[in-house]
Amino acid sequence: MELFIEWTYKSKNGIEATFRSEFMPAAHALTIGEDIKKTGRTKNISYTDKHDSTWMPKEIKKYLKEIETEPHNVKVYFDGGYDIQSSDAGLGIAIYYEQNGKWYRLRRNAPAHGLASNNEAEYAALHLAVVELELLGVHHQTIQVIGDSQVVINQMSGEWPAYEKELASWADRIDEKFKALGIEPEFELVPRKLNQEADRLATQALQGIDITGQIELQE
Repeated sequence: MELFIEWTYKSKNGIEATFRSEFMPAAHALTIGEDIKKTGRTKNISYTDKHDSTWMPKEIKKYLKEIETEPHNVKVYFDGGYDIQSSDAGLGIAIYYEQNGKWYRLRRNAPAHGLASNNEAEYAALHLAVVELELLGVHHQTIQVIGDSQVVINQMSGEWPAYEKELASWADRIDEKFKALGIEPEFELVPRKLNQEADRLATQALQGIDITGQIELQE
């Protein structure tokens, strides 16, 4: 969950001004808000989420305590590969998340058949990622979704319309799944070189190499 802080500052001579921060992770907002309050020159400090709901500090602390045991700070990488001659596809995903004070990485790939294009393979990979998020128990939070498909990222973020029936169908299914889980995705388009892990997994799926694994990441 991300929040913005709004507060009123009062100078020594009594002049008041209201300030508002950018959205930031709930833990950061709480820390900064408490530091602002210690100045002794602020009042009316409020914390608001992206749904315009206001949170009290004690509610934020309770939320942060609850999510310690659940996957959070989730970052998803996805990629799809497509072979025109065989119409086979390979899907690859890597999910990074924090749980119980530790960081984990889940990697998975899968073959797919009956798809019509590389763009559809990219969508299928993203759908696979959402299914894995549900299995992990990820819900009601903002996550990062990263890929190198300009079509998928721009269509899912609403920058581009999805005119093709097949792609629009995938987009609707993924949107519905995100909403059902209470997940708010933030999409980021990156160059392929920054998505090599998911790209390699998709290629291995096309080669018939099955990859499924989860590890704890060491600092």
